[in-house]
Amino acid sequence: MRAPSLLIGLAIAFAGAGPSLSQNLNQNLNQSLNQSLNQTPDQSPAPTRDDVIAPPVLRASVTVTSDLVLIGDVIDNAGSAGKIAIYRAPDLGTTGALPTAKLLAALRAHQVIGVETRDIREVSVTRLARTVAGSEIETQVARALAQANGRAEAGNFEIRFDREPQTLQLDPSNSGAMEPVAVRHDPRSGRFDVTFEIPRDGAAQPTKLRFTGTAIETVEAAVLVRGVERNEVLKSSDVVVERRPKTEVGNDVASRDAAVGMQARRQLRAGQALRIADLAKPDLVSRDQAVTLIYESTGLYLTVRGKAVESGTEGDVVNVMNLQSKRTVAGTVIGRGQVAVQVAAPRMVASAAPIEAPVAAPTAVKTPASRQPE
Repeated sequence: MRAPSLLIGLAIAFAGAGPSLSQNLNQNLNQSLNQSLNQTPDQSPAPTRDDVIAPPVLRASVTVTSDLVLIGDVIDNAGSAGKIAIYRAPDLGTTGALPTAKLLAALRAHQVIGVETRDIREVSVTRLARTVAGSEIETQVARALAQANGRAEAGNFEIRFDREPQTLQLDPSNSGAMEPVAVRHDPRSGRFDVTFEIPRDGAAQPTKLRFTGTAIETVEAAVLVRGVERNEVLKSSDVVVERRPKTEVGNDVASRDAAVGMQARRQLRAGQALRIADLAKPDLVSRDQAVTLIYESTGLYLTVRGKAVESGTEGDVVNVMNLQSKRTVAGTVIGRGQVAVQVAAPRMVASAAPIEAPVAAPTAVKTPASRQPE
């Protein structure tokens, strides 16, 4: 080795120096020689963590967004082979399984070996998707029709599709909202044709969805649970609320609150949607019913027994026979069994002031002229 020989040569060259210098030099030379002898010629620094190549490791479950499964999807530390496609992905929104043995064989075909499987028997592969349920499609169509017809509530339409919409699985790139781009609706026949667009990520063309069918506008209506007779008063248990086609009930549909307590103008059948024209305020006075005639005026309040000649509700003018005078009078129904008769207010006659007799003007008496002497 060169280092010991060099140190020995230096010791010989400085042998003639002073004893103290020679002694110090010998000590330094001995220390350097020992260090040189203890160092092995093949010693090198330990490798760092970055210099170690990590082995490929199998994943137990993966998710993919494209229609292909890459090596980098199923293997950690795949390196440059990670972008190589080895299988077709499952259908959108579904999950498939890859047996480990078949997967390792596919990896060896691309020189990916030494994979740590960690006792995994199969790899679960799920393909991501955007799910659009059939109920969401129906809601979107109803909203588009409501907007096109100037309606505030989409629930006013009863939708029937030509083909019942099934749940759709779209590519995850379809991240935008469903926007109606073409809406056609015939209110008479109810036929509709609606086209939607869903924007996609990037510059890709939007996805188009088209739906056709029939849409009937409906309204909430009071419907009879049982048949009722003419002049029968409706109770709360007689009426329920249902949605009925607007063409069936028209614009004068009666609400449940407005129907309860009202009287049927005619006979009505069970299941019939009530209209305002079918109802009237209940009669407070019935024909041939004993009633009280009320005569009221300033300073006068008089009640007389009477007999109703016709029926009437509050505010109606009916004829009533005065049982005392046997005369028929007209009055206004003001309550149950009560009819008010309008009485003319008595006229107040003003007191006459005394009239003075006119003073006669003096009458001139014509006196005959005296006779002139002839």
